[in-house]
Amino acid sequence: MSKRPVVWFYILAFGIAWLGWIPAVLGSRGVAPFDASYFQLLLILPAIAPALAAVIVTRATDGSAAGGALFGALVRWRIDPAWYVVAIFGPLVLLFAGRIVTDALRLADVPPVPQGEPVTLTVAALITSLLANPWEEVGWRGFALPHLQRRHTALIATLIIGVLWGLWHLPVFFWIGNPMSAYPFLPWFAGTVAVALIYTWLYNSAAGSLLPVTLFHVALNTLGVVITGVSVTALAIVYVLVALVLIVLFGSVNLSRQERVHAYS
Repeated sequence: MSKRPVVWFYILAFGIAWLGWIPAVLGSRGVAPFDASYFQLLLILPAIAPALAAVIVTRATDGSAAGGALFGALVRWRIDPAWYVVAIFGPLVLLFAGRIVTDALRLADVPPVPQGEPVTLTVAALITSLLANPWEEVGWRGFALPHLQRRHTALIATLIIGVLWGLWHLPVFFWIGNPMSAYPFLPWFAGTVAVALIYTWLYNSAAGSLLPVTLFHVALNTLGVVITGVSVTALAIVYVLVALVLIVLFGSVNLSRQERVHAYS
């Protein structure tokens, strides 16, 4: 593991998550015994997979105490307050821009409006995001990004993460009844790679603090339930345009005015 920590991280992150998702996919298609309700308990695995993979690899390569630094970044709150504003209100701006593009281009690939009382749906989305998104960020940005930025520019590192992040979700697209199974994969995938650049910009700008990055992730997923009528393709267009602006403004080396955060060998 010490020679290829990022490779091992992704092997574990994919393996652990897919161990939870694949039974759900099979169950949704009526394949016994995976259609039994108790297999739903395995869905905790995708939620914790990136963080668990990061901890396993970090402890195997850097020692048992090193894993604490991964989670310490989640509560590193002494940063410029402007990044908290970006983290909370940035998703709002992106989603409204997505709705404007949806209407302007008359795009049809709009996810169905979730059924239920709006407040209940919003609270449920917030709780789900809080339970899952921090552990994703521990893996994607807390572990993989600084390791990749040690050898690559921020742009190349982010493209690697974005592609693998998108592929990591692949089983969900075969899960009948899951909202994401109705998404057009290619626009969603392009949007995922593009939005990863926004996450990197925020992470490097906040000097490696995962707190604003996690808040951004939680806000984006929660507000996605509140702000409906946004086409998947439109949101991908918005993400790509914002990503291009960030590359032009800050350059591909750091994607930030600050030096890119990287792990030390």
